Amino acid sequence: MLDYESEAERYDASRGGEPRAAAAAGAVLGLLPPGARSLLDVACGTGIVTRRLAAARPALRVTGVDLTPAMARRAAARLPGAVVLADSRRLPFRDGEFDAVSSVWLLHLAEHAEDVGRIVGECARVLRAGGVYVTTVDKAAAHNVGSDIDAVLSSRPPRRARDAAATVEACAAGHGLVPAGQARFRGHGQGRSPRRTIADLRRGWFVTLPPGDPLSDRFAARLAALPDQDRPRPDPVFTLRAFTKNPGR
Repeated sequence: MLDYESEAERYDASRGGEPRAAAAAGAVLGLLPPGARSLLDVACGTGIVTRRLAAARPALRVTGVDLTPAMARRAAARLPGAVVLADSRRLPFRDGEFDAVSSVWLLHLAEHAEDVGRIVGECARVLRAGGVYVTTVDKAAAHNVGSDIDAVLSSRPPRRARDAAATVEACAAGHGLVPAGQARFRGHGQGRSPRRTIADLRRGWFVTLPPGDPLSDRFAARLAALPDQDRPRPDPVFTLRAFTKNPGR
């Protein structure tokens, strides 16, 4: 697992920067009801997406929350007074406080399967009845673009996706959230090259291939043998799912 405290400084530049943030924010906003007046962005990271959500709708009060201090500090610089340091499994907000809640690129990071239910449950709790929850699903699958890099990585030890769409939908249903639409957006600038993939491998990007493990070294060698070491393969395309909170909950 990546150390997001140390990743904060280079996070935006290594993940598509403003073009990717613009695509993500636009897709999230397209799933929000026009009348929403408050939004909680859970795991807001550096705030690069959160800032765009706020700027696009001046009437929308946007609050960001993140667990990592270095990430939260960067987000706070972009949205002064609107970022809270907290765990997504224990959100420090009242029941029904927000018209909308988003969690972009969060659920796949859950260390334990039950954490997905806890996070979704907290997002549902702070969401008003009739409000909308928007989250990314199937993140790992989005990165599988059918490239030669994917062919090499296909034999790595498997890890069950925490954010599989069916899993998230089941968790959502358990907390009174019903499907309300979906959207897709391109991860601009995230197309991997072999050399970049090796660097990600060394930094702990792939959970089942920890840095320093002999198996990681073998995969790095196979990646290093691929042609066009610096040519990015196609960008991933991410999926968002939207859920409405049952007025009876």
